[in-house]
Amino acid sequence: MAEVQRIEIGKRMSNAVIHGGIVRLAGIVGEPGGDVGQQTKDCLAEIDRLLALAGSDKTRILRAQIWLADINRDFGAMNAVWDAWVPQGHTPARATGEAKLATPEYLVEIIIDAVQT
Repeated sequence: MAEVQRIEIGKRMSNAVIHGGIVRLAGIVGEPGGDVGQQTKDCLAEIDRLLALAGSDKTRILRAQIWLADINRDFGAMNAVWDAWVPQGHTPARATGEAKLATPEYLVEIIIDAVQT
C-alpha cells in the first residue's frame, strides 16, 4: 500500500498531501489587502513553492480549481496573472467559480492537483 506523505502539517490541515505520485494542495490564498491581481500572484508563488517541496512543478498540474469572491469584477484580472504564469502547452483542466471565502479580505483561492516529476 502506498504511503501518504504530508507537507507542512498543521492542526487543521496539511498544505500538501502526496499519494500514489499525485500531489494535492490545500486551498492557497494570497496576502489579504491587495487587489485580486496581487493576491493571484501571491497564490501562484506559493503554489510554485509547495509543488517544488513535493517534487513537482507547474508543468505537471493536472487540475486547478479557482474560487473568486466576486467573479464578475475579478475574472479578467485574475486570468491576466494566470495566463502569464501557466506554461503554454501545459495548461491544466481548470474550473473557476464564485464563493464566499474564509474572510472578506481574501479575493481568490486556488486548489491544485499535480503529478510528481
